[in-house]
Amino acid sequence: MPVPHRIDLAAALLFAKFIPGLGSVAIALSGITRVMLCSGNHDLDERSPEGEKISRWVGEVRELGIACDGDGLTIGDTLFTVCPWWDGPLVKARIEAQLGAAAAARPKQWVWVHHAPPANSPTSWGGKRYFGDVELVQWIGRYQPSMVISGHVHQSPFIPDGSWFDRLGDTWVFNAGLQPGRPPVYIVLDIDDGAAFWLSAEAAQSIDLKAPLQRPAAPIGIVPPWLTSLGRIADPSLAKPATAAG
Repeated sequence: MPVPHRIDLAAALLFAKFIPGLGSVAIALSGITRVMLCSGNHDLDERSPEGEKISRWVGEVRELGIACDGDGLTIGDTLFTVCPWWDGPLVKARIEAQLGAAAAARPKQWVWVHHAPPANSPTSWGGKRYFGDVELVQWIGRYQPSMVISGHVHQSPFIPDGSWFDRLGDTWVFNAGLQPGRPPVYIVLDIDDGAAFWLSAEAAQSIDLKAPLQRPAAPIGIVPPWLTSLGRIADPSLAKPATAAG
């Protein structure tokens, strides 16, 4: 699967602190793709000298060849900016500096990896309120990246008024959601052809990234020959989305 032409976004991440042998997995994956990991709210395992909660362990996976918090990864004409979860003004300021530096030399495609989706977006709707990041909305407005890949709110794609996609200005935003099953719910982005595909036990949908935002997403009609995982959700009875942000 050549990147940046197509990008698989699995909803589940491999956590080094929980999975023995992740090093061998990363080495195996490095021959066919690149792995990126941004910290989330459950990854904050210690405090900085200034007292802010930080994720120490996520930074340790960098030695495995995984792009993580604070990194920039350029593949072809696409720059991926991996943002940490921020819990205070110092890490927030580092993200602002990271985005500002990357914006100065942004290539044709600029994709952010950021755990929380933007505030007041269907991608951050939890059923009763939004769980998104207000600052992320401001950063998107300032820099207008091509795409933002997020997660955090597990149920957004599966509930009324929620969604796996949104658009803020010229920026597409994605949240695959969380759903048990094999394989997990995920999104594939076809950057060359300008299409996005969402595959879950509940539905298989696609949107045209070259067109204005339209809802609802259409069922996948003509299946690209490379989309070989379509219909491989093993047990649809497991399709019970989690009910909390994480």
